[in-house]
Amino acid sequence: DVQLVESGGGSVQAGGSLRLSCAASGYAAYSVYCRAWFRQATGKEREVVARIYSDGRTHYADSVQGRFAVSRVDANNTLYLQMDHLKPEDTAMYFCTAGPEVSGCSGYWGQGTQVTVSS
Repeated sequence: DVQLVESGGGSVQAGGSLRLSCAASGYAAYSVYCRAWFRQATGKEREVVARIYSDGRTHYADSVQGRFAVSRVDANNTLYLQMDHLKPEDTAMYFCTAGPEVSGCSGYWGQGTQVTVSS
């Protein structure tokens, strides 16, 4: 089975930083997949935060551009999200995904990790 396990969430004050990690297992060729981070805040729709494609291209939501950085280490099937200058509006459950580009990088989903930013 394909498994994605997020870690690194927590509570932080506004202006602080967190680094999320997502370990993948159960599939031998994650390097061909694009990977992404989504988030969902209470009462809001799920939204994509950042994508990173197999060739290293990245895409960010306007709301996090310049503050967040997505990276991947295919040698150990791990995806990262460095989050700096956090704001209260970044509070959400963060999910990592993996999949082909046609699926929006979201064929497989992790269980999520909570990020809470206090003002």
